[in-house]
Amino acid sequence: MDAELAEILDGIGPRLRTLRRERGLTLEALADDTGISVSTLSRLESGRRRPTLDLLIPLARAHRVALDQLVAAGSTGDPRVHLQPRSRGRGSVLVPLTQYPGRVQVFKQVLAHREPKLVTHSGYEWLYVLAGELRLVLGEREVVLGPGEAAEFDTTEPHWFGPAGKDAVEILHLFGPHGDQAVIRTGPSATR
Repeated sequence: MDAELAEILDGIGPRLRTLRRERGLTLEALADDTGISVSTLSRLESGRRRPTLDLLIPLARAHRVALDQLVAAGSTGDPRVHLQPRSRGRGSVLVPLTQYPGRVQVFKQVLAHREPKLVTHSGYEWLYVLAGELRLVLGEREVVLGPGEAAEFDTTEPHWFGPAGKDAVEILHLFGPHGDQAVIRTGPSATR
């Protein structure tokens, strides 16, 4: 085994221990969450057991981190992020900016005009307007947000959002599981 690989593998155990302690978890609680025995977790954290994918994947999920954060993989030399835009029909485009299952998902969206249709689902959403005007309907309430303004809401409340007029709106859209909430430190402008 080369020295670089040995160094990467040796760093995983302490990283796992730090993540577990930062989350305030015992080995027993993490074992219950992952299905990995307490003794195996202990040996991984102490470096007495080499990590394998079948151990690291459930640990990454439990800690809500990407696998490469556990491994601390070196740079590939190409710093570009290769985004894959998805057409959502009728001029709307969705660009996923993150891909961490079970965590807050971040999207850049361009929304074309469409008719409002209230929906509900489990989760929590944050919207930040980059360009244009966004119409947000929450139950009986309705707000229009402009560039630089943000909104957050529980998605179990009936909601819909889209362009305030006929022109498209560009937004950053964050969606997360219940329990994950951001704190928006500024409110909407007084002119709205």
